[in-house]
Amino acid sequence: MALESLMVPLGTPAPDFALPDLDGRTHRLSDYANGPGLLVVFACNHCPYVKHIEKELGAVIGDSGVPAVAICTNDADAYPDDKPEGLRAQAERAGWTFPYLIDETQSVGRVFGAACTPDFFLYDARLLLAYRGAFDESTPGNRKPVTGSELRAALAAVRAGKPAPEPQRPSMGCSIKWRAA
Repeated sequence: MALESLMVPLGTPAPDFALPDLDGRTHRLSDYANGPGLLVVFACNHCPYVKHIEKELGAVIGDSGVPAVAICTNDADAYPDDKPEGLRAQAERAGWTFPYLIDETQSVGRVFGAACTPDFFLYDARLLLAYRGAFDESTPGNRKPVTGSELRAALAAVRAGKPAPEPQRPSMGCSIKWRAA
């Protein structure tokens, strides 16, 4: 089911996290405390919205100079394509060189306010939310080119120490696949 991001208020501090990557190394928010910012992307392997942008996402992040992590929060038992081997295949296919983290308990996705894949949270140098919005105007089937223009502009602004452009449109994608309570 397609869903839009929740548009967490700008200026919200980045939630703390400690999650393993696909090789078992733990990544923490504090690892990014001295950088120009941090992009957190909630993603998964099975979602057609993520697949639609995955190659350009890798290029946009690679060109940005801003560190990034992808986080898979989905229930991988219910969606086996989102198990670590599927995520590894996706990262290789898309040319992602940033860490892909696994949120097995789904607690990090909840504290961030992630709603869909992809869902973007761009934090500035003080790790305050500067951008939460769309990658660009393209979605599967709408025939608009995949450019990453909106995220690219936000990354450039954060890298330069400036506010991200407004207005910010919500991201749209597959709903996060939460486990039944």
